[in-house]
Amino acid sequence: MSNKISYVEFPARDIGATKAFFEIVFGWSFEDYGPEYAAFSDQGIDGGFFQSDLASSTQSGGALIVLYSDDLEDLQSRIEQAGGTIAKSIFSFPGGRRLHFIEPSGNELAVWSDVGT
Repeated sequence: MSNKISYVEFPARDIGATKAFFEIVFGWSFEDYGPEYAAFSDQGIDGGFFQSDLASSTQSGGALIVLYSDDLEDLQSRIEQAGGTIAKSIFSFPGGRRLHFIEPSGNELAVWSDVGT
């Protein structure tokens, strides 16, 4: 019996803008299941975006999904160029560094790195 996290779903106000953001910044690809759902896979955990006026943030009690990058400075620049907002600039924590960002549909995510610590 296996009891592990296997899938994550995010709300998205604008699925098209969210897909474009993750394609540009992270190189993700998507499979659409109608106009109100887009799935991604092979990114550490599979998941999708569903049409919703809501957004997930730590301030409202949402879970923080943390991605990994070996170049936070380059990634921060790509996030901003692709229309994302930096919610917390790069900061150090025990074991590495990270930043938080808001993607075009308003969801907060983070990226961490153990490079450059």
